[in-house]
Amino acid sequence: MTFTPLCPSPIQHHETVQMAHGAGGRLSQALMQRVFMPHLSNVFLDLLDDQAKLDLPPGRTAFTTDTYVVSPVFFPGGNIGELAVNGTVNDLSVGGARPLYLSAGFVLEEGFSLSDLERIVKSMAEAARKADVMIVTGDTKVVGRGQCDQIFINTSGIGIIREGSDLSCRNLQAGDTVILSGSVGDHGMAIMTSREGLSFQSRIKSDCAPLNAMISSLLDAVAGVHAMRDPTRGGVAATLNELAASSGKGIEIEESAIPVKGEVRGACELLGIDPLHVANEGKLIVCVPAAEAELAVEVMRQSEAGRDAVIIGSVVGDHPGMVVMRTPFGTRRIIDLPLGEQLPRIC
Repeated sequence: MTFTPLCPSPIQHHETVQMAHGAGGRLSQALMQRVFMPHLSNVFLDLLDDQAKLDLPPGRTAFTTDTYVVSPVFFPGGNIGELAVNGTVNDLSVGGARPLYLSAGFVLEEGFSLSDLERIVKSMAEAARKADVMIVTGDTKVVGRGQCDQIFINTSGIGIIREGSDLSCRNLQAGDTVILSGSVGDHGMAIMTSREGLSFQSRIKSDCAPLNAMISSLLDAVAGVHAMRDPTRGGVAATLNELAASSGKGIEIEESAIPVKGEVRGACELLGIDPLHVANEGKLIVCVPAAEAELAVEVMRQSEAGRDAVIIGSVVGDHPGMVVMRTPFGTRRIIDLPLGEQLPRIC
């Protein structure tokens, strides 16, 4: 569908978001035609109805929603728009669903750069194409200066759960192997080192990425996957604790097995933060029966998102609900949930 801009286009007289862009009038229409539709156009969104009418394949439906307030909105390895798409795709995928459709709601601060907005929207379109999903409906609101920080994005997603799939933290069994898809802490430290007042010689990049292709290949090859989670806020520590608490099992991990990039480790040491507590946006924790662990690692390593996949520990019957880490010195320490949010505005 070809979109003909209003003539003359009122948006062309502005370089920043105006309150009138959210008022439903000519500026709102111009914003849609200039910024959103050229990048997000598809057969559902092009109708510009108040809802998207979707034909869903048979099967159980998975539905998720999340709101993204990351600061800064542009960071090494991504931006808030790419993060919003990938985060929602991944939340559907770890439940065994094939992501299909997303919605996108924008809250824009008056004065936000229109060129930055278009850059974000373009990255969302590229992320959606990479993940093979469509953004089919959305909304835009504008608030006054100081009433939000530049841009907030809410994305909701719908997917269809593959037949026979029953992934759940409650499925963990003593003897299961715990697999991590790659290095930890990349996203959180990319955000922290990008913020004003923090400067590091080495540039850390976010791991922001869609995981659905890797997860689909894994579920095709390994029938016995018990649970999957993406360790976002709270990092690997929070996710492992959630798995242990929900299953009533204990988890033991090897500190030496957990991959942490040198620059991420250095930044964490400087800031006094445990890498296990730092957010990731392109990593996966998988729990499988021990007999299928090597196959699972092999399949994950065939994907860009899982090329550094490693076994980091196992599920045990001891210390139910607790996560224990064995150190290289032969000692053990409890890995607990963080008491508070160490890294605000991380996603």
